[in-house]
Amino acid sequence: MIFDLFRNRGGESLDRVATKIEAMLRNDRHAFDLAMAALMAEKPAAEVNDEVRATDQAVNRLEREIRRELLVHTSVYGAFDTPAVLVHMSIVKDVERVGDYAKNLLDLARDGSNFSEVDDAVGWGRLATEISALISDAGEAFLAHDRDRSLDVRSRGEILLRSFDEQVTALVSGQDRAPQGIARALAYRYLKRIVAHLMNLVSAVIMPLDQLDHFDEDP
Repeated sequence: MIFDLFRNRGGESLDRVATKIEAMLRNDRHAFDLAMAALMAEKPAAEVNDEVRATDQAVNRLEREIRRELLVHTSVYGAFDTPAVLVHMSIVKDVERVGDYAKNLLDLARDGSNFSEVDDAVGWGRLATEISALISDAGEAFLAHDRDRSLDVRSRGEILLRSFDEQVTALVSGQDRAPQGIARALAYRYLKRIVAHLMNLVSAVIMPLDQLDHFDEDP
């Protein structure tokens, strides 16, 4: 397995990479939780704005540090570890993008969206909790190289992606005429991207190298 080969060499540098990926995911979840709390009117958007953006900047810094670490690793250990380096280069971008979409969700709240007032407010609250947990579960499955847990994340993600598409179709076609339709459609799209990037993360455990990073595309 790619990860087994990778960990047989340069273990200390790869431990640092794993620690930084874990930190990125913690920050992603924190930014997402704050953004959804603002969207659900549990916290004022203006109050959490600086923290969300500072957290995302921390994620960006960690991404750059990981890429530098991987380049150093490659220069020391050569082509033998190239497949695993490519895997990590790919997935850190997926992890970084989660924070970007958290900012997009926060921007909806800053623009006046308030999902505590919509008819399915309870459903939005459940969705926020489910995706927050999925961020942690995807990260734990990836860091443990756990195939079964990765398959579980993928299965849960596929259900969510189908649901988001159905909800957007209902809004665009006029079947759903409830208030805040534009904001809800955008939120579904942002959540879809977050889930797709998490599925890309676990694809590193369950897919061959040439099939990584495709869950953010249409099936």
